[in-house]
Amino acid sequence: MRIDLHTHSTASDGTDTPGELVRNAAAAGLDVVALTDHDTTRGYAEAITALPDGLTLVTGAELSCRIDGISMHMLAYLFDPEEPALLAERELVRDDRVPRAQGMVAKLDALGVPVTWEQVLRIAGDGSVGRPHVASALVELGVVPSVSDAFTEDWLADGGRAYVAKHETDPFEAIRLVKAAGGVTVFAHPAASKRGRTVPESAIAGLAAAGLDGIEVDHMDHDPDTRARLRGLAKELGLLPTGSSDYHGSRKTCVLGEYTTDPEVYGEITRRATGAFPVPGTGGA
Repeated sequence: MRIDLHTHSTASDGTDTPGELVRNAAAAGLDVVALTDHDTTRGYAEAITALPDGLTLVTGAELSCRIDGISMHMLAYLFDPEEPALLAERELVRDDRVPRAQGMVAKLDALGVPVTWEQVLRIAGDGSVGRPHVASALVELGVVPSVSDAFTEDWLADGGRAYVAKHETDPFEAIRLVKAAGGVTVFAHPAASKRGRTVPESAIAGLAAAGLDGIEVDHMDHDPDTRARLRGLAKELGLLPTGSSDYHGSRKTCVLGEYTTDPEVYGEITRRATGAFPVPGTGGA
């Protein structure tokens, strides 16, 4: 089985619609794909309707968190999307995205970069506006060559010249909320140092003690030595090691199935989940 547990659609900051994403996942030879848009479940219905025969969909989300001043992302799988407390927290995070992005546009304008709010909204389309859309605007203007090059201290990285903070969930609270909604939690790309400061291993140990289920080990932002270190950390802390592409369509260079999750790990994730169940494809629409 080929299992990719981290992808994004136009419901957040990807460039494939949810329907296109699942069709592309099937074409890429995947057996299982997780839809994990940022702080939203809006893509579920379209993805399920379009789900091709032979492909299983894992519903999820990537939650924006912060610990000790360090931004981090928490992948949540197979939770009840209507559970009131988790839904309210996701909406709180999402609602703060617009003023945050507007603040980044204002900072860029002050730096002499002619990004406009209208340009960012056009790029975001129906998705939840976020930093990647502002980064794409910088690419369109030729300020940086790629989206990843916008996530530096010169521009949009944490603490960068055009960075603006937003509401982010305490990860211990995120674990509690997701578990109460019947879901499973995995710390996304924990050692992606290119994105800014990373959470120390001591804090990951604390999260594990609080009920964190896994850490994303195999990821494009982790080099081989880092993946080996994280795999050892996962074993030491009793965490599930996952792998995934973090696919964003044409917004990033990664491809579907670039990294995958071991079937036994996937099986354990589905065994632990009680809020929702994987959805088998029936041919799509």
